[in-house]
Amino acid sequence: MGPEDVRRAVAPGAGGRVIRCAADLHTWTQAEAGTDGEPFTYVVGLDALLRLAPRRSEHVACAGGADVLGAGEISFRHTPHGPHVDEISNQSTGYCPDPACWPAVATALDRAGIGRPDGFTHALVFRRCELCGENNVVREEVFVCVFCDSDLPLAWNVSHVR
Repeated sequence: MGPEDVRRAVAPGAGGRVIRCAADLHTWTQAEAGTDGEPFTYVVGLDALLRLAPRRSEHVACAGGADVLGAGEISFRHTPHGPHVDEISNQSTGYCPDPACWPAVATALDRAGIGRPDGFTHALVFRRCELCGENNVVREEVFVCVFCDSDLPLAWNVSHVR
C-alpha cells in the first residue's frame, strides 16, 4: 500500500533477518539493539516465517518487496523460559494488515519458539476510502474518512490494487 518508489528501491535478495528459532532472535537482537524492549519492524512472509528489521525500516524492505501474511512492530523481553513478545501491533502503513492476520503472526512466533500474548497488544483497523482512495486508520470505531468525510466500509478493503 505504501509508495511504489519504496517497493522499487528494494534490492533483490534484500529483506529482514529470518527468525527460525529463539537462538536466531537472541543473536540478531543483541547485534541490532543490545537491550530488551527495543521495538523492531516485522513481517511474516508467505512462507510463514518471521522476519525482523530495525524499527525505522520500511515493512516492504523487510519483506524483500514481497507480499506478506502479517506486518507491524514488535518488541521482546527475555525471560527465564526464553524470549517473549512484550508488545506487538499490526502497525504497517506499507501493508495495512487487518487485525485478522493475527493467526499467521502467532503461528510464526510459535514456530520460532517465542512466547507471545493471545493477540495484538495494539491493533489498528485500516480502511481505504472508496470515494477519495486514501488509506485511513479507524479510531474509536468511527468509520469516516479523515480526508473527505465519507463513510468507510466496515469490512477490510485495503489491497495493493487501486
